[in-house]
This record gives sequence, structure tokens and C-alpha cells, in this order.
Amino acid sequence: MEPIRRQQLITATMAAIDEVGLADATVARIARHAGVSAGIISHYFGGKDGLLEATMRQILNDLGEAVSRRRKALTTDAPEAHLAAIIDGNFDRTQVSGPVAKTWLAFWASSMHRPALARLQTVNDRRLYANLSHEFRRLLPKDKARDAARALAAMIDGLWLRGALAPEGLDSDHARHLARDYLEQLLKAHGLGAPSSESLSLES
Repeated sequence: MEPIRRQQLITATMAAIDEVGLADATVARIARHAGVSAGIISHYFGGKDGLLEATMRQILNDLGEAVSRRRKALTTDAPEAHLAAIIDGNFDRTQVSGPVAKTWLAFWASSMHRPALARLQTVNDRRLYANLSHEFRRLLPKDKARDAARALAAMIDGLWLRGALAPEGLDSDHARHLARDYLEQLLKAHGLGAPSSESLSLES
């Protein structure tokens, strides 16, 4: 499938979910948004479920790239700086726009009932926890590092969820600062320093 057409259909899926929600985002509606026939979607994705899975894979890839980009841009290998970069990447603008945010919400809800989406959700959860745990492990004993990783992951997810559900939408800058403040408190509780501020200068 041509990459341009694939991206066109994924963008149309998010637009349809943003407009009417997942339940009413029919193949016909998505096809209209994309300006193609419904048969094209069935041919390439096998239907709505396949298209939704492809859409979530794209969003997850964007998230992974946002985190990786920030970590690669760091001029220090300090774990505190990497933790801050992971936070910033999770609130990247590719993840917080209206259509993407609503698609995330639909994904989370649907993953409880659709095995393919549940697997993607598990991969996403494990990736965040593993990244956080690895950096905390450089600072703390194993058990404390795991607890800190779980706590920070919950803070990131909680801030994202509450922001996405708010009528005014997610304020990614404010959410990042709250998560960074929480990270600073976690580190101080263990007698460690604050995270580097350098990734604040990276584009969100």
C-alpha cells in the first residue's frame, strides 16, 4: 500500500473518531473523510478493526519517536535528564491534539475487549515502565526503582487522561511541569538531585 494513501486513511480514522466517536466512526464515514471508497479500507486493512489497529500502531510509533528524539538530543547521560526527557516525550504535540487524544481514549477503552488492541496497550505500558525503571535503577536499589517507575508512569498516564477528558483539552506544558515536579519530589525523597532542565528547551 502506498505510504501516502495509508497515512491518509489513518488521518481520516482519527478525524472520524474526533467527530463522532469510535462506535459511529464507520468504514463509510472514514472513507468519506479520506475521499476513497469503503472497499479500499476493506481491501488493505480487512475492515474497521484492522484500520484502528494500524492507526494505534502509528500513534505508538510517533510516541516512541518523540521520546527517542528528546533522549538523543541530551548532552548528558545523567538518568535524571533521561527521566525528564521521557516525561516530555509523552506529552509531545503529536500525542495531545484533539483527534489523537480522542483516538487514544477510544483505544484505551477498546483494548479491554479487543485482543489485538490489548496487545498494543500491553506493549505501550511495558515500554514506558521499562524505560523509567532502567533510569531509576541507575539511581536506586531495584525494588525502590521499580516502585518509582510505577509511580511516575501512573502520574504521566493520570495527567494525560485527566487532561484529555477536560473540556478545554490537554495543556501539555502544564502537564509536563506537574510530572517533572513529581519526579523532583521522588528524587528528593531519596536524597537525589533535581532533573536537568535542558530538555525543556526542546520543541513540544
